[in-house]
Amino acid sequence: MMKVIFSTKFHAYICPMNVKELIQKYNVPGPRYTSYPTVPFWKKNDFHSSEWLQELDGAFKRFPNSSIGIYIHLPFCESLCTFCGCHKRITKNHQVETPYIDSVLKEWELYKIHLPKDTHISELHFGGGTPTFFQPNELLRLLQGIFNADQVDPSICDLSFEAHPNSTSEEHLTALYNFGFRRVSFGIQDYDLVVQKAIHRIQTLDDIQRVHSAAKSIGYLSVNHDLVYGLPHQSLVAFEQTIDYTIALQPERIALYGYAHVPWVKGTGQRGYDEKDLPKDNEKRALYEMACEKLIAHGYVAIGMDHFALPTDSLALAFTEKRLHRNFMGYTTQRTNFLLGLGMSAISDSWTGFAQNEKSVETYQEQIANGELAVFRGHLLSELELEIRSYILDLMCHFETTWKDTSVYTETHAFILEKLQPLIQDALVEVNGKRVTVTEKGYPFIRNICMAFDLDLHQYQGNKPLFSATI
Repeated sequence: MMKVIFSTKFHAYICPMNVKELIQKYNVPGPRYTSYPTVPFWKKNDFHSSEWLQELDGAFKRFPNSSIGIYIHLPFCESLCTFCGCHKRITKNHQVETPYIDSVLKEWELYKIHLPKDTHISELHFGGGTPTFFQPNELLRLLQGIFNADQVDPSICDLSFEAHPNSTSEEHLTALYNFGFRRVSFGIQDYDLVVQKAIHRIQTLDDIQRVHSAAKSIGYLSVNHDLVYGLPHQSLVAFEQTIDYTIALQPERIALYGYAHVPWVKGTGQRGYDEKDLPKDNEKRALYEMACEKLIAHGYVAIGMDHFALPTDSLALAFTEKRLHRNFMGYTTQRTNFLLGLGMSAISDSWTGFAQNEKSVETYQEQIANGELAVFRGHLLSELELEIRSYILDLMCHFETTWKDTSVYTETHAFILEKLQPLIQDALVEVNGKRVTVTEKGYPFIRNICMAFDLDLHQYQGNKPLFSATI
């Protein structure tokens, strides 16, 4: 017996009924590969800002005339969502807005000294936390300070922000649109009230329809809905209703994330329910397969890992044209070598190095006030790590990669091929000469396939769990 569970604009994947065995075999802890090496394996846990600036200066010389992306972390939320794995600060005190924005603007000034004079910002994203915790005038003050302008041409710079439907006003949407924003991402997660109560995030269909319709009426070109499968008390029937509501609203993009249950990392925030309330491995996978099947049937294109878009959306076009990129902001249409992370816990990327800011709001603000970047850890990539990074990036974005002709790491290639053998035997990967291709059957196991390339994982001998399960 065969069943269609995955398709794209061009293909249909026929899944044999041994999928349960594959899930049991490959449902192991693994990274999501927004970077390589992944954060737990970064080598500099006492990384001084002077080292990071030296790396940044060298990278600008290696990659001249490059544009940059900016990620700004806005960490405040009025209440705790118990499924959340982000770095946040829970408060109802909105007096924190102005001093935090002041700190981010000062951090930007500290960076500007080291940027080439002709530096162009090609993308900027507000993440959190809850960016719409901040008043529109504070967000505009931040943007005007970054760009030294009252408006930005959206055809030159891709501007986007994350938003909580309950805290997003029409004033937020209008002010940011007038500045130049054309993309917004709403955190939906699930429409089922039982699930919403468990994760402490209650928002009605009316709330979401209101902000979604307002964004479209104002003129936003791309609205994204974040959904999460694997949450406590989720059932196939109820989650199908969530997918139906989503399809009815027709967001241009949908991120369908698997819930990452990592209470050993996030502490009590993810202990608001019992593990027995979470869907089991096969149940969790069934939620994804149902959602994937329905979204594809209604015209969405499956993109990379856990993302879907309408064929006319820029993300779908970038995927089909093999221009898709992935960084700490997730999938993006902009391929930049430099990503500057501003704000508490934000991560920067020079392609040859990473740096992360302090994860305490107070420590971050104190260091910035003292005229020093708030970097506390990072990693400088070796030549081998850079090569492996490019392979994993190709796989995550395009489901294929090719060994570099100039590579001197043939022994490492042989080692990776050995690690790929079980995946090849299970028909998840094909290797032809120097080309490694993920089969359509292997798409749902892309994290496991990338793990075969991850040299740090193969060397790790600790007993402490580092990542959530891949399925």
